[in-house]
Amino acid sequence: MTPETQTISAAPRADRCCARFDPAPWQGRELRWKDRPFVVERVRSVLHIPLNFATKVREARILIDAANAAAPNGLMLVDERSAWHSDLYVPVTGPVPGAEMAWLSGTFITKVFEGPYRDAPEWAAIMGAYIAGRGRTLSKLYYGYTTCPACSRAYGENHVVMFAQVADAPC
Repeated sequence: MTPETQTISAAPRADRCCARFDPAPWQGRELRWKDRPFVVERVRSVLHIPLNFATKVREARILIDAANAAAPNGLMLVDERSAWHSDLYVPVTGPVPGAEMAWLSGTFITKVFEGPYRDAPEWAAIMGAYIAGRGRTLSKLYYGYTTCPACSRAYGENHVVMFAQVADAPC
């Protein structure tokens, strides 16, 4: 059973929009994707602090819901392209009319981190060492955010799943 086929967590409480995240299914997994579809939204940032993240999620959800293409139990991925913008990848079950689409393929190794977002550069360094320690070569790194900031504060924990795209064969 892969993390994608397991529930991410229990249902959210009535006063929370995000469910509590269970990190166990995502820790140290190797996933192989072939043309996994995502809706892509560009998020504006100032020094890696997103300015319009919630708006972009809402815009994507409107198109995804209209296409009846919501993916169960998928984490949204973020590609931090620069200090000024990132690309948000929202998993879907197929093409979404009117949306920019991307299809990700490859081998991804996951590792769960917990703490404030300001620790993200440290997590990236740890992830790089983790991948190298497994004899693999890191190609690209995505951040999988598990809850919104408000729910993170309410639960008292902030989990982020790092998705390291690696070369298909060990180096």
